[in-house]
Amino acid sequence: MKYIKLVMLVFLFSSHLMAEDKDLENIFKKNGINGAVIISSLNNDKKYIYNNSRAEKRYIPASTFKILNTLIALDQKVINNENDIIKWDGKKRFYSPWNQDQTLKSAISISCVWCYQKFARKIGNKNYLNYLNKNHYGNEKTGSELATFWLDGDLKISTYEHIEFLQNLYNNNMAFQQKHMNITKEILTVEKTNTYIIKAKSGWAKKIGWYIGYVETKNDVWFFALNADIERSQLKYRKEIIMNALKLKSII
Repeated sequence: MKYIKLVMLVFLFSSHLMAEDKDLENIFKKNGINGAVIISSLNNDKKYIYNNSRAEKRYIPASTFKILNTLIALDQKVINNENDIIKWDGKKRFYSPWNQDQTLKSAISISCVWCYQKFARKIGNKNYLNYLNKNHYGNEKTGSELATFWLDGDLKISTYEHIEFLQNLYNNNMAFQQKHMNITKEILTVEKTNTYIIKAKSGWAKKIGWYIGYVETKNDVWFFALNADIERSQLKYRKEIIMNALKLKSII
């Protein structure tokens, strides 16, 4: 038993000491972006990493938290399914697609902030702390503002932890009902072709950008998480870098 534990510890330690991937590094430098990325196969037997030291640091999750937030909202029966109507409050916001009734499916695709703030006020801080703890999400903290803690509160998560979170979601290894995990995975779909399906979520807050998700191919499943210093004018690079990396590694 001691030998098995030692082998596992060596594996975990060595995975964080992998050589920096030059191909990924070149993509970041070409676009003038400072960040980190991990691309890992389903069984972690293949892994590409750039900027390992940054990948280990925790940052505000921004709208990538909407993945877990969706699961929590469904579990708390704040909303029943992906087609339930989320009534718009009539307040005009700077992003016009938000200014109408939404569903879970539309809310996550356009990253509707007010929708998830509405959920948060019904869910409550105590419940959030319980879910963060049960699912080992980042540092498991919220903050003083219930409706914005994933945007400017105390919650932080690393790129490595995002990969683990996504793997748990894909493997249905989470403290949620199967039907709720199925709904969440389905509404994360951003691209579907004859050879692959991509499920992903972007995020941006405090000039920290994210693009996380996974791609299902005919032969494997690959998880990805990008974290970077991003200005508003650079938002497109979150997805672009990931897509270029997936193509460069012949994943798609």
